[in-house]
Amino acid sequence: MKAKFSCLVAIGIFGSSVVVSLAQAQDAAATQKNKPVMINRFYTGPDGQTHVEEIEAKFAGAGEMGGYKLLANAGAELRRAPPGRVADWHTAPRRQYVITLSGHGELEVAGGKKILVGPGSINLVEDVTGKGHITRTIGNEDRVTIQIPLTDR
Repeated sequence: MKAKFSCLVAIGIFGSSVVVSLAQAQDAAATQKNKPVMINRFYTGPDGQTHVEEIEAKFAGAGEMGGYKLLANAGAELRRAPPGRVADWHTAPRRQYVITLSGHGELEVAGGKKILVGPGSINLVEDVTGKGHITRTIGNEDRVTIQIPLTDR
């Protein structure tokens, strides 16, 4: 009798934890559904230094399939940078989106501010003049990016 009671208590506790876990997963999914998509915009300020600001991609349309129109662009290319690669102070070769597909990087701008990037990071790089920024590949894997050049404004 004691064994049956203990078994029923164990099943009850296990069942309760499954229900709690499912409720937490549903809450997490609901939160994730509305998670903002952020773009880091790198630009040259009036001081000739590169600065960064975060822009939220505002999706148009209703439901799960809303869209965000990127700035007009021309062509795209994939790039791979090995671990440990450092591109010292440099400006962007052109206005472009740089989206990290895999691996991790660190971009340093004026004042020593460092921006960490990883899979899914979207950067709008517009610092085509001035001092520029430093780009480092960090971690132990290649950083693979897609670079999407922008057409003239």
